[in-house]
Amino acid sequence: MNRVSTFPQESQLRRLLARRKRIGWLWQVVFLLATILVVLSLIVLLYNIVVGAFGYVIVQDKVSPQEIVQTYTDTPEAALHTLSADQYRFILEQNLSKGLLRRLNSEAPLTERSREELYRLVVERVVKPRVVQSYSLVDSIFERDKIFAEAAALPHSRVEFRRWLNLDFLTGKQASVPELAGVRTALLGSLWVIAITVVVALPLGVAAAIYLEEYAAVVANPWLRRLNAVIQTNINNLAGVPSIIYGILGLAIFVRGLEAFTSGAAFGATADGATANGRTIMSAGLTLALLILPIIIINAQEAIRAVPQSLRQASMGLGATRWQTIWHHVLPSALPGILTGTILSVSRALGETAPLVVVGASTFITIDPDGPFSKFTTLTIQIYQWTARPQDEFRNIAAAAIIVLLVLLLTLNAAAILLRNRYSRRLV
Repeated sequence: MNRVSTFPQESQLRRLLARRKRIGWLWQVVFLLATILVVLSLIVLLYNIVVGAFGYVIVQDKVSPQEIVQTYTDTPEAALHTLSADQYRFILEQNLSKGLLRRLNSEAPLTERSREELYRLVVERVVKPRVVQSYSLVDSIFERDKIFAEAAALPHSRVEFRRWLNLDFLTGKQASVPELAGVRTALLGSLWVIAITVVVALPLGVAAAIYLEEYAAVVANPWLRRLNAVIQTNINNLAGVPSIIYGILGLAIFVRGLEAFTSGAAFGATADGATANGRTIMSAGLTLALLILPIIIINAQEAIRAVPQSLRQASMGLGATRWQTIWHHVLPSALPGILTGTILSVSRALGETAPLVVVGASTFITIDPDGPFSKFTTLTIQIYQWTARPQDEFRNIAAAAIIVLLVLLLTLNAAAILLRNRYSRRLV
């Protein structure tokens, strides 16, 4: 039976077109509102971070710096920051308890510390400046007179405009008071951990993706094909496993099972590495490598799969082997996509906290890491530890540390994007 198709009348066609345009306009508005909402959320986030990183503070010293100079030196007119290293050591020996001196010497002997380190210790342990009140950037702008009036009512106090994010904050080590705390140790720890993560995860992930896409797909043995399917299924499932599970896995395998390797004892590491008991940068880097490995494999598979099949056939038709085809044609074509997946994976690893807590990142450490077998902390751990403190000033330096983390993340991503674009232009 023949079915006769009829076209809609002109009036009906106009109604259908008008309805389609209304639906299209409605979805356009929904997408625009979603984009605006995302942008506003980012603006609010950055606003809260920046407002907390700058502002007025009211500072009180437990002991006046000039009083210390007059009491323990022969030059009462000198300023505290102009004294010699020997004078700083004498001041510390006269004011600190024997137990505290032993602890400081066990970390690094006072006789081997630089003049700048000794000055920071004197300020931190003897002068003991304390921020008794801090204000946000907004309050500092609109309530300036009120802040100075409150400071005038407190004895031996002064008002300072504190840029919590400054050079001293970037180059300073961890301290028990927020006024003297810095992120140098945490920043170096993050860089060490991410370097090991990328070095381990990137080649393994790309190699696994090449096997699954280029070799497993042409396997004739049915048992091996089933095994490859099981491997692929597990990789897809592992990409969604919570990060804390990887932390437990890293604790069991790298910290305890491979302690001789991750502590550096198998290589005759220094005492610092040996006392880390497997809770080292190496363990953290390997744990994060496991975390991002499924993501790198899946993204690399998609990039390799996007390479036209005709490119492979043309190469093999000219006599190239499968490996030559992969190395000279498939990988260069897929490299931009592989680097994009790597950027996303490294961004996730840089922001992880839970696995590092389980593996054994230190919450308070003042010794910079000098190798993969050192004890460590990271920026995320430092931010978590500071935000858990009850003092408002620790939240101020946590905001400054967040800015440092964002800049580090954007810098690493920008470098990877430039590298990806460079290889993309070569392929054009």
